[in-house]
Amino acid sequence: MKPLAPFALIFGIFPLAALSQECAPGWMRIEGERAAAVAPGALIADMARRDVVLLGEHHDEADHHRWQLHTLAALHAQRPRMVIGFEAFPRRVQPVLDKWVAGSLTSAQFLAEVKWDEVWNLPAELYLPLFEFARLHRIPMVALNVERSLTETIAAKGWDAVPPAAREGISRPAAAPKAYREALEAIHKEHKSERPAEFFIQAQQTWDRAFAQGLAAHAGEALVVGIIGSGHLRHGHGVALQLADLGVKRVGTLLPVERAQCKELVAGLADAAFVLPGRAAAKPPPPRLGVQLEQAGDAVRLVEVTPGSLAERTGLKKGDLIVQAAGKPANRLRELIALVRAQPEGTWLPLQVKRGEETHELLVKFPPAP
Repeated sequence: MKPLAPFALIFGIFPLAALSQECAPGWMRIEGERAAAVAPGALIADMARRDVVLLGEHHDEADHHRWQLHTLAALHAQRPRMVIGFEAFPRRVQPVLDKWVAGSLTSAQFLAEVKWDEVWNLPAELYLPLFEFARLHRIPMVALNVERSLTETIAAKGWDAVPPAAREGISRPAAAPKAYREALEAIHKEHKSERPAEFFIQAQQTWDRAFAQGLAAHAGEALVVGIIGSGHLRHGHGVALQLADLGVKRVGTLLPVERAQCKELVAGLADAAFVLPGRAAAKPPPPRLGVQLEQAGDAVRLVEVTPGSLAERTGLKKGDLIVQAAGKPANRLRELIALVRAQPEGTWLPLQVKRGEETHELLVKFPPAP
């Protein structure tokens, strides 16, 4: 998950024939060796006839989620019987999703019961319009993900080291195409991980398979829509490949792209892309450490530290336990995240960190406003 998945899948574009490098905001159909503008009505009508439609995203891009919402609404108008699957949720929170769609929870109760800051760790306002759309239209929401502990174990020890009973019902993924393996190997190399690249690939494919199985379980009379990171969707090497292996063939893939990425609209990337218009730069978000966190008893553990991030420059390391922040116990993940997000620019945040048997006093120096 991203932040649910320990690794953000930002894939390079494979060396296939380049399509049109000039494109205006709006829908671009990708067919053969050409990418061309297409009327949204015809495209949406085509997608509404599929069994599964995959909507990509960069998890922290607000316009990607706005585009997903508009596309969901257009698809729903064509095919009201719908199911929406979300990468953001592990399967164990499915009962909470059911209560939300039934109207039994407030937004605050919903986010608390799914433990949003633990399972996804991104601003909830990015996704809440999608959740509200499902609630308003009583569209079933499906939790597609698995526990981080499963993919972490596979990344460390490999698929075969996990007993079948501990795989959360995930079957062995179909073999990754060569191009997909090469892309994943490049990401593994970039992370400078000491773990075997093969295990990293198996962990990524476990996510692909989990998402595909969750979607395939509902394919049939309803239109199933997946809200999933674009890295799992590009070129059909991830979720779409696993869906085909599970017998679901009529799959559509739609991706949001920036205008500067028009040159990346290459053969086989997706069925279509929505080119987002540019906009004035917004005020930078509150400073963040560049980490992924999880609750660990009465402390908060660092699951990942992004290379080059403020956390890495401060000296924080993967596996560290944050036991104090600003002189107070850091025993709740949600409170620590709120503290970091509220930290003004140009200020310092003292942390007490336990690393093995040692305790370290670190000082996070948030950069001043430009």
